[in-house]
Amino acid sequence: MASPFPRTSLATMGAIFLYSLGLAGCASPQPLAYRGLASSTVLRPSDEKDAAHVPYRFAADVNWRRYYKVIIDPVEIYDGADAQFHKLSVEDREQLASYMEDQFTQELGRDFEIVDRPAPATLRIHLTLTGATPTKSVLGPLSRFDLAGGSYNAFQGIRGKEGTMTGSVIYAVEIYDSTNGELLLSEITKQFPNAMNVGASFGALKAPMTGIRKGAVELREKLVVGSPHD
Repeated sequence: MASPFPRTSLATMGAIFLYSLGLAGCASPQPLAYRGLASSTVLRPSDEKDAAHVPYRFAADVNWRRYYKVIIDPVEIYDGADAQFHKLSVEDREQLASYMEDQFTQELGRDFEIVDRPAPATLRIHLTLTGATPTKSVLGPLSRFDLAGGSYNAFQGIRGKEGTMTGSVIYAVEIYDSTNGELLLSEITKQFPNAMNVGASFGALKAPMTGIRKGAVELREKLVVGSPHD
C-alpha cells in the first residue's frame, strides 16, 4: 500500500525526528539546590507551574505589601564544586555578574526605592550567579535556520521550553527582611531566551544576558503584586 505522504515529506519528517532527538541532549544543565548557598537547607523542589524556570524554592508566608524599599547586595559569583559554568572564563562570569547587578537594580528601581542600609519596610536581595552556558558560536545561529533545527526550536518556542545550542543562565535569589534577617524567599532560577529568538543566538553571552533581563522583570513582577505603591 502506498504511503499517504510524499517520499520527500517522510524523509523530512524522519530527519527532523532524528535531529530533534540528538539536539534534545544539547540543552544546558538543569539547576541544582547548590550546597554552598545560605538557604540551601530549606530549598525544596518546586511544584508550581513555573517549575521549569524555578525548580527549587522556599517561600515564607509574607505580606509583601509591607515593603517598598530594597537593598541589592553586590552579585556573588558562586564558587562551589557544584557550580555549573560551562566553558566560561572568570572574566565572562564577572561580566555576567556585573550585568545582573545593573539589570536587577534598574528593573526593581521602577517600583521600589533603592537604598543602602537596613530600615523598616526594606527588603535585602542577595543574588548569586551559580551557572551559565554560552551560545555555541556557529551551531547556535545555524540551528534556527536549518530545516530540522528550525522546526525543533519552533516547537520548543511554542512550549516555552529551552532551545538547542543556545545559552542560559542559572542564579539564586535570596530575599530577607533587612531589619531582622528573616529569610522570606529563596529561589533557584534558570532563564533562557525564547527558542526562536534569533538575535540571542549571536554572541556567546547574548543568551545568558537575555535570561538575566527576563529574570529581573519576573522578580519585579512577583514583588510588586499587592504592593502599597501600585
